[in-house]
Amino acid sequence: MNLPTEIFGDVMVVHTPEELGADQASIFQDRLAQADQVRIVIDLDNTESLDSAGLTAILNAQDELRDRGGDLKISTTNATNRLILEITRLEEQLDVFESVIEAVKSFRE
Repeated sequence: MNLPTEIFGDVMVVHTPEELGADQASIFQDRLAQADQVRIVIDLDNTESLDSAGLTAILNAQDELRDRGGDLKISTTNATNRLILEITRLEEQLDVFESVIEAVKSFRE
């Protein structure tokens, strides 16, 4: 799985694949857990298919990062993904932002 990343200071931005489901979830979670950075923004804009396994991987990664003294934020303007986060009430557990820049800046506040 190709996970393009960008580094902004001590924050890593991970651009998720088109599908984040059962086939990709464990690889995705493992890659985040192995990252040197503990402050991560997940950019969901390009993800067209997001299921419960993908959501679980995001939450597990958040727990692992918090255990290491970091955190995880979500960035997406994708209306479907925002609706999924709203319906599942994960927006209450995850910090969700409209843009990658806003999410990265939130680590400095």
